[in-house]
Amino acid sequence: MGANNGKQSGSEGKGSSSISSDLSSSTDQTSAKAPKNAATSEDSDISMRTLSTPSPALILPCSSPPLFNGSSTSSSSFTAETIAMVHSPPTGLTHPQRGLWQPKDQQGAPIDILPDHAFLQIFAHLPTNQLCRCARVCRRWYNLAWDPRLWRTVRLTGDVLHVDRALRVLTRRLCQDTPNVCLTLEMVVVSGCRRLTDRGLYTVAQSCPELRRLEIAGCYNVSNEAVFEVVSRCPNLEHLDISGCSKVTCISLTREASIKLSPLHGQQISIRYLDMTDCFALEDEGLHTIAAHCTQLTHLYLRRCARLTDEGLRFLVIYCPSVRELSVSDCRFVSDFGLREIAKLEGRLRYLSIAHCGRVTDVGVRYVAKYCARLRYLNARGCEGLTDHGLEHLAKGCPKLKSLDIGKCPLVSDAGLEVLALNCFNLKRLSVKACESVTGRGLQVVAANCFDLQLLNVQDCDVPLEALRFVKRHCKRCIIEHTNPAFF
Repeated sequence: MGANNGKQSGSEGKGSSSISSDLSSSTDQTSAKAPKNAATSEDSDISMRTLSTPSPALILPCSSPPLFNGSSTSSSSFTAETIAMVHSPPTGLTHPQRGLWQPKDQQGAPIDILPDHAFLQIFAHLPTNQLCRCARVCRRWYNLAWDPRLWRTVRLTGDVLHVDRALRVLTRRLCQDTPNVCLTLEMVVVSGCRRLTDRGLYTVAQSCPELRRLEIAGCYNVSNEAVFEVVSRCPNLEHLDISGCSKVTCISLTREASIKLSPLHGQQISIRYLDMTDCFALEDEGLHTIAAHCTQLTHLYLRRCARLTDEGLRFLVIYCPSVRELSVSDCRFVSDFGLREIAKLEGRLRYLSIAHCGRVTDVGVRYVAKYCARLRYLNARGCEGLTDHGLEHLAKGCPKLKSLDIGKCPLVSDAGLEVLALNCFNLKRLSVKACESVTGRGLQVVAANCFDLQLLNVQDCDVPLEALRFVKRHCKRCIIEHTNPAFF
């Protein structure tokens, strides 16, 4: 790989100069902070100046310590030091003058004897910021760290991170071998980077046509237009997490992309996994558009999308019949009519969360129990209209149930737990937190029949100590969450 260094340096010079022109406004601030020998190193090795490795400081997580001990740094100083680290050349054993002669005990570290494939296996386990650090050690590490096989995923975190700039620098470097596009990058995770804007997503959309997974949870500055651009330019996108992106109200193709598509292709998006938790502005009309374009959806999470109603769920079932996991927790307008629509998914539905949907009663649960016999997980916490009758229908209609949360359902009692235990022998997780009518008798029946029980939540329940000990004896692997100080 060393034989190609000269050629690579020539091709990288253009990229380095363009990055410098983009960020030249802050470079003057870093001249006083640069080490004294930086000028000497820069003059003695002009070719090394072309190595435009993105700075580790550019992609440091928010939990990293301050740049200066005992004092906080402003955004401008952070940016200036970042730029200085981007353009400073790697130094070390590859320096032409320093490599002329060295004592025997300093002629090389033991790690240098490792073959390239061993380095690649080590680098494959490093996060993005650490991989950029390794690229600054020496020329050999630089070439190895930028091996395309290591850049299928980019993960960036941190509130203070200039994520738009970081994505621009990284994609520009990854596009050097294939101009304007990065064919290797398949996953981008920038969750929690609150400074991400539409500009950063435009960079991803234009540079990463092979993108398959995008996570931008908590990036509340992102709007519909940027999301439209990503799904239109990345036809292989299957996993999209935009939870907490409160400005996003819909997912669709751009107008230009819709015009270019042939009638046979339609206007469909290949997304299968979609998380829109805390997208408060999502309404039935937006869900209708999403369902009409994302017909291949199998996992959909709409927690706390409080404006959704039963009408939106009707559109979802019509266009997306393959949904396996669905969450409408805290959607207060969802009622039994919505569950009747959800029940039309029938045996394909495996996961359902209707927590804190106050309008759901035994009637809606009965629809689900009758048609969704393969249901494995149900979260009905806070559904105060659920009683022992609804629990009985659920137990008999969904015998393969493995996880059930009926906490804060005051009308559920020991009678419902007994029917559950006699029908759902594979139950592994059960929560009856704050169920005032549940006592030790019902829990003992559960423990005697559900031997594989692994988690039991009885917090804020009036359960005697003897019943807890009975559960522990019969379900030895069970973790019991309780509020009884006498049990340990």
